[in-house]
Amino acid sequence: MDEAAFRRHRTQTISLPCVFQGALQARGAECELMAQRLLAEREVVACTKAPARINCETLLKLFHERATFPLHLKPGAPLTHAIELRLQCGGLLGLQKALASTNVDVHQMVQQAQISDGGLAELPWSQIVDSIKAWQPRRRAGTKPT
Repeated sequence: MDEAAFRRHRTQTISLPCVFQGALQARGAECELMAQRLLAEREVVACTKAPARINCETLLKLFHERATFPLHLKPGAPLTHAIELRLQCGGLLGLQKALASTNVDVHQMVQQAQISDGGLAELPWSQIVDSIKAWQPRRRAGTKPT
């Protein structure tokens, strides 16, 4: 299946694609609301609740917005897979630290952040952005550090 056909089929099949699919598949987080499916020999992650997906989408947009300058990103430019993973995994790790939580469940962390003082917009963004900047992917087995 070519990429364009896959994307069309995914759009038709998955009504609520998970916003943090990259982080979930990289095992950088967990979510009680995720539903994993196989589609054209690929694993896709869907969200089971529309309001939760909207909240996650808002959080990811804030990660993008707040980390654009520190990561030297061009606003509106497409992001590489590595940068997207850094935003998702590093952002969720920073959120976990900011909330002083041991919980790695995305949905629960977003809910906790929303009820905190001022909601998502008033999180300690400097701490979260520092985690985004510092996040590194796991090394592959057998590779040497450079």
